[in-house]
Amino acid sequence: MSLPQERRLVTAIPGPRSQELLARKQAAVPQGIGTTLPVFITRAGGGVVEDIDGNSLIDFGAGIAVTNVGNAAPKVVERVSKQVADFTHTCFMVTPYESYVEVCEKLNELTPGDHDKRSFLVNSGAEAVENAVKIARHATGRQAVVVFDHGYHGRTLLTMTLTAKNMPYKHRFGPFAPEVYRVPLAYPFRGPSDAYEQAVDMIEKQIGAENVAAVLIEPIAGEGGFIVPERGFLPRIADFCRANGIVFIADEVQTGFARTGDLFACEDEGVVPDLICTAKGIAGGLPLAAVTGRAEIMDKVHVGGLGGTYGGNPLACQAALAVLETIEAEDLVARARRIGEIMLPRLEAMKSRFPIIGDVRGRGAMIAIELVEPGTKTPNAAATQALVKACHAEGLLVLTAGTYGNVLRFLPPLVMPEHLLEEGLGILEKALGEL
Repeated sequence: MSLPQERRLVTAIPGPRSQELLARKQAAVPQGIGTTLPVFITRAGGGVVEDIDGNSLIDFGAGIAVTNVGNAAPKVVERVSKQVADFTHTCFMVTPYESYVEVCEKLNELTPGDHDKRSFLVNSGAEAVENAVKIARHATGRQAVVVFDHGYHGRTLLTMTLTAKNMPYKHRFGPFAPEVYRVPLAYPFRGPSDAYEQAVDMIEKQIGAENVAAVLIEPIAGEGGFIVPERGFLPRIADFCRANGIVFIADEVQTGFARTGDLFACEDEGVVPDLICTAKGIAGGLPLAAVTGRAEIMDKVHVGGLGGTYGGNPLACQAALAVLETIEAEDLVARARRIGEIMLPRLEAMKSRFPIIGDVRGRGAMIAIELVEPGTKTPNAAATQALVKACHAEGLLVLTAGTYGNVLRFLPPLVMPEHLLEEGLGILEKALGEL
């Protein structure tokens, strides 16, 4: 690729031109729009982002699991460029176009399960989740929706309600949507050990399984801290839903499209959701999301009950088709597994050296460390922020997560060269030593 795959620091981070732009941002954009690292990017690709000051940073964030295939994947550039020249919009609900149908056909083919499926397209993960809930309620005639501790599902009114964490997502934005109930998640590092039993007991006693339209879960909790539920938890929840006529919805917004070493995270334990929500990695950075589900559920909604002006924009559809081509052509599922094979042993070795690391977890290229007060499980958010600051200063872009603000999450682009992956881990290790 044309962008050199190297870390290069020519100024302090952020540099002077980025600081100038940050001042402009603060004058033009509300303070509610936060920024993890205020360097302003001019080019990005492979495993690096290059800022306006000429610094090249190693990217362990991938736009929060969006640019799985890279920031300017050749197939994406080619398809989108051609589409721009043909037309940019008609609205699929007014005059449709083939690429929308092609994306839906691909999703029906590739998502878990060999049953008859339907898909439709929207703009964001939150929209996908909200529409999945709409569909489940319509199909079942029920109202209650069950979600899990540590879950994150979006920033709209309903998806804020579905999300577990108050600050910054829900604080002072209420009142929230009704008929949403939260149950325990199997969190191996923190418990409870009987999360499934507690969840089912709460559903049966506090709601009544016969009143539940949908159970919604992330196969790996994302913003909640990259929590990988203990094995067996997800299949048991799916079985419970099936036995009680409840729609099982998998929120694969962050886990989808090869990120976890499977095309979709549900595949790790053979779980087949009734509805699956996808976004983020679906279109290489263009706004697109989808709901895919069993035909008998999806087709129950009346004509006009689903849709949106920009949903399935033709540019985003072409990008999605290019992403799926790239994942297959470059075997990025295997590449995600390889990233995990490199990262997990290195991080486990760091854990044995640095007692501030309480837990190392994840699958594929969706990996995290949880920081604690040494010798305890007390969350250490202050150390997490200090570690992030140290990494950023050395040209390594990392992100935080976690209900307690004490998790460092790693989401490198699946096309990142291994030498950058190793260099980034070295920067992290050095920062931990200094911490």
